Amino acid sequence: MQRDVPSGTFMNSPIDLHPEQLNPVERREGPSTSLRTGRVVFVGAGPGSADLITVRGARMLGEADVVLFDALTDPSLRDLAPSARWINVGKRGYDHGTAQAHINALMIAHAHRGLTVVRLKGGDPSIFGRLEEELSVLQSEGVICEIVPGVTAALAAAAQTLKPLTRRGRGRSLSLHTAVTREGAAVPPATRPKPCDTEVYYMAGHQLSQLSGTLLAVGWDADAPVCVVSKAGTPDVIISQHTVTSLADAALPHQGRPTIVTVGVGATSVLNTNAGLHAGSERSAKANAPDAPDLRPAAQRSEALLTPPDLAPLTANLNA
Repeated sequence: MQRDVPSGTFMNSPIDLHPEQLNPVERREGPSTSLRTGRVVFVGAGPGSADLITVRGARMLGEADVVLFDALTDPSLRDLAPSARWINVGKRGYDHGTAQAHINALMIAHAHRGLTVVRLKGGDPSIFGRLEEELSVLQSEGVICEIVPGVTAALAAAAQTLKPLTRRGRGRSLSLHTAVTREGAAVPPATRPKPCDTEVYYMAGHQLSQLSGTLLAVGWDADAPVCVVSKAGTPDVIISQHTVTSLADAALPHQGRPTIVTVGVGATSVLNTNAGLHAGSERSAKANAPDAPDLRPAAQRSEALLTPPDLAPLTANLNA
């Protein structure tokens, strides 16, 4: 039976004791009831729908004893690890979430008891996922670690808009940025490098007005194309097209949603790569390609949404 334990809640068995309640010897060595060597596997769940997880990621979930999952992971991924203990350690920008020290302590405590811990992260663990902090702590404690890459939100946004991030001859450089600092403030222009052909900004939903000024300050033209995508990788994606100066217009349609902002060559249609795009024109990928699926929010569509395919047979074959 699947066991779901909220963050900060601990049951009465030894494995569920808060790591801070354990003495140093127990925290390093754990009980001798298991002969297995514990490990932590960082798995990228992809940015949205459950079927964006990789085959290896799905297999690792099936091997998990404990899953520490982030806020933006698809709940249906639990079907891939029904016997594991699932613990919510999610955090979202501008909202209170699980403290990083607490997440670190959970990983160490469970791994030192010989368990396989899957640290399930949205998107790809290596892209703005605090992976370096968690790896550093685990390695200092002698915990075996593994990383399974995932589809990051920038790639999902490019796929749904049918706008490749690199282009032959013109889009030859790409950079990924975070739109906020640890303190939640917009990244100041002085800390930004000179523009690449395409720049992608993560966690930009609350910073669209400030980001417009930052882009102008580092040398982007006022009419440079900008594509804003929220909930990339899901059927409820919203896509809007702007210029640098009109970027603030995207704040309302994308309010309260995880948002990716693409600037430059990668924000243009492949049918019109050399042309500028009109400010504030909201569109779906269908507007750029007649055969593309309708990507408007579910509330604006009459047709039923397709559910992600069942991954259970696939993982069953992998584990056989």
